[in-house]
Amino acid sequence: MTKRIRKAVFPVAGLGTRFLPATKAIPKEMLTVVDRPVIQHVVDEARAAGIEHFIFVTGRGKAVIEDHFDINFELDRTLSERGKTRELEGLRRDLPAAGATSFTRQQAPLGLGHAVWCARDIVGDEPFAVLLPDMLHLGREPCLAGMIRGYEAHGGNLIGVFEVPDSETHQYGIVGVRDEKGAQAITEMVEKPAKGTAPSNLAVSGRYILSPEIFRILETQERGAGGEIQLTDAMITLARSQPFFAHTFAGEIYDTGTKLGFLMANVAYGLRREDVGPSMRVELDKLMGR
Repeated sequence: MTKRIRKAVFPVAGLGTRFLPATKAIPKEMLTVVDRPVIQHVVDEARAAGIEHFIFVTGRGKAVIEDHFDINFELDRTLSERGKTRELEGLRRDLPAAGATSFTRQQAPLGLGHAVWCARDIVGDEPFAVLLPDMLHLGREPCLAGMIRGYEAHGGNLIGVFEVPDSETHQYGIVGVRDEKGAQAITEMVEKPAKGTAPSNLAVSGRYILSPEIFRILETQERGAGGEIQLTDAMITLARSQPFFAHTFAGEIYDTGTKLGFLMANVAYGLRREDVGPSMRVELDKLMGR
């Protein structure tokens, strides 16, 4: 019987240098897509998938993320006194339950694998999810919800993937797959393969379900690309003893760590909103017609 996925890790220690000067004093995860911080969108995905405990791996200057997921008594009182019931109820809906969030520091920028390893004592001996906050997944079903359903069906470790043009595979981590009783078993993982050498066009989307054995591998993992401890290297090692499966996300993915991806996410999420979508569409038509 597989253990239930209850915990999710969010690596949020990155500096966000591509968005300077906006990120000089504001964490990149707190930049807003419409009116919600990027990290809130990703936490929403996790909550919709049934995650109960949210683990944030932070760094210096990221205390505002912790504040965001806490009660602001002064703000709540002001909203109540001014009769802004809708806004107050929205803040309360977004607030995780008491004790449902944990924060730990990645004291040095040693890579994604190291960031995940920093959460080892909070995760404990159970499978867990990892969600990269830069990657927003927009679709009918939350990506992580589909991955958990796959995990419950066949167990193992899972990696979220999406299809990219063959001409772009060299820009991503790519997995090779084979069909195995209706599931996509991963046969290989390659980080940014040279043009023409990719085993498929399935790119890693920043969503993972991993067994706790990954922590023991990460503890002694040598530094890889960029002099960092790479999660991909540890997963390749783990794949020698445990199965990995791919979950193909059937929606749109926006890399908010890039300027273009961030701008397009604002457009896509804005157009889906009932309060601003119709007016936004009119304004975009005017802009495109100029």
